[in-house]
Amino acid sequence: MTAQIHPQAIVDPLARIGEGCVIGPFAVIGAGVEIGNHCRIGAHTVIEGPSRLGAHNHIFQFASVGTAPQDLGYTGEPTALEIGSHNTIREFVTINRGTVKGGGITRIGNHNLLMAYCHVAHDCCIGDQVVMANAATLAGHVSVEDHAILGGLSAVHQYARVGAHAILGGGTMAPLDIPPFMMAAGNHARLHGINVRGLARRGISRETILQIKRAYRLLFRSGQRLDAAMDEVLQRGLNAPEVAYLLDFIRSSKRGITRP
Repeated sequence: MTAQIHPQAIVDPLARIGEGCVIGPFAVIGAGVEIGNHCRIGAHTVIEGPSRLGAHNHIFQFASVGTAPQDLGYTGEPTALEIGSHNTIREFVTINRGTVKGGGITRIGNHNLLMAYCHVAHDCCIGDQVVMANAATLAGHVSVEDHAILGGLSAVHQYARVGAHAILGGGTMAPLDIPPFMMAAGNHARLHGINVRGLARRGISRETILQIKRAYRLLFRSGQRLDAAMDEVLQRGLNAPEVAYLLDFIRSSKRGITRP
């Protein structure tokens, strides 16, 4: 299956287009771009390289993908963007390549939905099955783990992390790390309990959810210092892998943890 490239699209001879791709009119595909099989690239989309996209991605019209980072220290180095497969990138989304000081690569995983006007800055790392609602924004060096949901108009500070299965309410400003499994909202963000419904929908057992709830109460509602509360979580025998992951996330935080 050969690619269907509209005659009014501009595709650099050094770009590599996979089988079965459809590229709309006035799209601009630059040198160093690799697009996997069966991708759909909408009209007026711009993709600059070096960028590599997997298979079955759908990029809607007017998106800007793989452009140079918005960083004053960037001086044209050949940094990159890597996008997995089965992603949906809607209208006017902007995704920048990495910077040398940040490792050189912006990475997006698989089965993600980035709604209209989202921004993914340089050196960000997005996992799998993440949803970013309209105009959600990631500053540079942000990490968003699997199954996280960012509400519309939310923003995450540079170097901050959003843990797996966490959910940010619309308009949330998150200057600190959002622990996994939590609900957060506000400016500045505060925790509002466990994302119980989201965990249940993804097949997390009731027993595990109860352990996460108990860990949450000890960590954030007991009035103890965080290190003492983490010790008590272990002493209480809350040993589900998800609880261990929550504790590891907190221990590894560099920016600090969002709290209730």
